[in-house]
Amino acid sequence: MPDKYKNFKKDMSSLKDTLSELQFEVTQNEGTEPPFQNEFWDHKEEGIYVDIVSGEPLFASIHKFDSGTGWPSFYQAIDEAYINLKKDFRLLTPRVEARTRFGDNHLGHVFNDGSAPTGLRYCINSAALKFIKRKDLQAMGYPELENLFDG
Repeated sequence: MPDKYKNFKKDMSSLKDTLSELQFEVTQNEGTEPPFQNEFWDHKEEGIYVDIVSGEPLFASIHKFDSGTGWPSFYQAIDEAYINLKKDFRLLTPRVEARTRFGDNHLGHVFNDGSAPTGLRYCINSAALKFIKRKDLQAMGYPELENLFDG
């Protein structure tokens, strides 16, 4: 799957025109949106979450759980090939930052206090995501991901 996004190129000037101020701050400047005041923290619809900039498929609603933190949390990614994990030393305690592989956009952080079966918590900013409903996967160019919801 990653080949589809391999040639993605970011145009910073068009990003400033197409993204909201918060989306730009989060994805391009490693910002963080407020907890409990973001689009997907309590979102329960069936579908997938993709990178708002590159379209890389990142997370599925079937892997989402309520972490109580106020941000969307997932115990696994759709495909780890789309996520780069990097050490983040911006706070006193080192963390693991999650970025998109081809878009190199900041998503959030990964912690080891998550839900079964992985024990991971991908704590992701809604501002970095676009939601695609299950019924729209084919039309939006993600037909190969329909099987995620088959059982």
